[in-house]
Amino acid sequence: METVNVAAEARETGRGTGDAERAARPRGAGRRALARYLRPQRPAILGGALLGLAGGALGLAQPLAAERLVNDLERDRTATTEVIALGVLVLLGAVLVALGHLVLERAAERLVCTARRGLADRLLRLRVPVAERHEPGDLISRVTADTTLLRQVATQAMAAALTGTVITLVTVVMMGVLDLVLLGVTLAVIAFISLSSGLVIPRIGRATRQTQEAVGGMGAALERAFGAFRTVKASGAEQREIARLHEAAERARLMGTRAASWEAVSDTVSQVSVQVSFLVVLGVGGVRVASGAIDVSTLVAFLLYLFSLAPRINQLVGAAGQFQVGAAAALRIREAEEMAVEDPGAGPEPAADAGCGPRPASVAFDRVRFGYRPGLPAVHRRISFTVPARGLTAFVGPSGAGKTTVFSLIERFYEPDSGRVLLDGRDVRHWPLSALRAAIGYVEQDAPVLVGTLRENLLLGVPHATDGQLREVLRRARLDDLADRLPEGLDTTVGHRGSMLSGGERQRVAIARALLRSPRLLLLDEATSQLDAANEAALRGTVADAARTMTVLVVAHRLSTVTGADRIVVMEAGRIRAVGTHAKLLASDELYGRLAATQLLAN
Repeated sequence: METVNVAAEARETGRGTGDAERAARPRGAGRRALARYLRPQRPAILGGALLGLAGGALGLAQPLAAERLVNDLERDRTATTEVIALGVLVLLGAVLVALGHLVLERAAERLVCTARRGLADRLLRLRVPVAERHEPGDLISRVTADTTLLRQVATQAMAAALTGTVITLVTVVMMGVLDLVLLGVTLAVIAFISLSSGLVIPRIGRATRQTQEAVGGMGAALERAFGAFRTVKASGAEQREIARLHEAAERARLMGTRAASWEAVSDTVSQVSVQVSFLVVLGVGGVRVASGAIDVSTLVAFLLYLFSLAPRINQLVGAAGQFQVGAAAALRIREAEEMAVEDPGAGPEPAADAGCGPRPASVAFDRVRFGYRPGLPAVHRRISFTVPARGLTAFVGPSGAGKTTVFSLIERFYEPDSGRVLLDGRDVRHWPLSALRAAIGYVEQDAPVLVGTLRENLLLGVPHATDGQLREVLRRARLDDLADRLPEGLDTTVGHRGSMLSGGERQRVAIARALLRSPRLLLLDEATSQLDAANEAALRGTVADAARTMTVLVVAHRLSTVTGADRIVVMEAGRIRAVGTHAKLLASDELYGRLAATQLLAN
């Protein structure tokens, strides 16, 4: 019980480990997770299985028709009717099996699509701390590779479990009707197969889960390399990253080989057992025919039933293995779906004064203490400050002072360990997330640009903005020349992470994207660091204009950014050292004087 509580706390806080979650899983959790995903498609899976069962039932009638055909031939009778009947049984059985397969395939595709949509929805709503402690490549693997394994269960394992079980039982009954002695030989073989499979199949499940985790590790290694593609090349680190990828691929190969080996053992045991049973039945049956205990036609019919029983037994063994594979995949998907997510809530859009646009927001930190993980030094140590509505406030200080974390707490990417973060005098934890973030424009330090067109990037937060609004925000962000010279204008693809744009252009795209939202509070995390002097000066004018109608907070590493600020907050070692104007801080704060003397670039 204690372990379960630890795992639950880890999922909620985002500060636990995957190992703790796996250790807390009760036995059978994978099977229950698999049943949960199969449940919505159960009617379709049952329908497809029943069609396959009907086709299989017609197959069971074929040995009886063959027996009558042999008897008629032995007695020199015309066998036209039996031949036609046998042909109809074969054709109709094949049609029913094909229809059943189609129904199952459609159900499987719906199952996979539903799982992928639900998982994608969940992953994009993860809390930031939870997302940051998982490798993106592993999460992607759960959406792609793991969900694909569910398809095998729906199309093969479920149908095999139902049709295989029923037809096997009916076949055994029919074989018993023909000859109990030969049936006894067959049942002994089935018992041996069942015992062997019971020992092997659980190992298939464990090996499959390890394989999927290794595939996730491979995806994480690829994401790592492509996420810093130019840096890897510039550092001459291709071979080291290739070696890392090779190591991940080798681990996936080893785990896959282990799973395949256990599957091969299971298949071999069942196939050899069936072949042995055929030889034994043929030998015993031959003796019984010679003694007159049974007719040749009875032996032929029994052998035909044995031939039809062999693939059914293999099917059941394979289905059991596939259930283990599907259970392992379902458990990994279920783990992802249990990760803590944000609740966007439902709230009104930011209030606006008639004819004046959104009103600016005030910000306050009240004795805020925050650390990213237990055991690590606190980033904020009971800091307090107030930023009134409207105007420009700059945050400066040495690296690691906690400046960017201020923005993360305002956006509720993280929540303080103690104290309060207030927006308009209201604790941000009491704001619906949708309303809180609708009030804020945020430009990150690395100014990410998404794959797609320039227009799609600008419209990311305001999908219904007009062309007039786009032109205005492009002008304010000094992007109008860029849009004019691109071959397809705003509909030009910008490449992976904006690789077709310069660093300064990416920053301006991020600023334009934030301004297009007409936020009440604008957060700029060193948003001009990659701009040349001319563009920086122009954008300082844009920021100054924005500060007249909204509240602007900027993390600054350049003196030119802060000299015109209405107030400057100096941070050091997670504390507020001083607050004032540039002139006042030059005269009163030694740290600020040193930073100003070095143009703040030491940060």
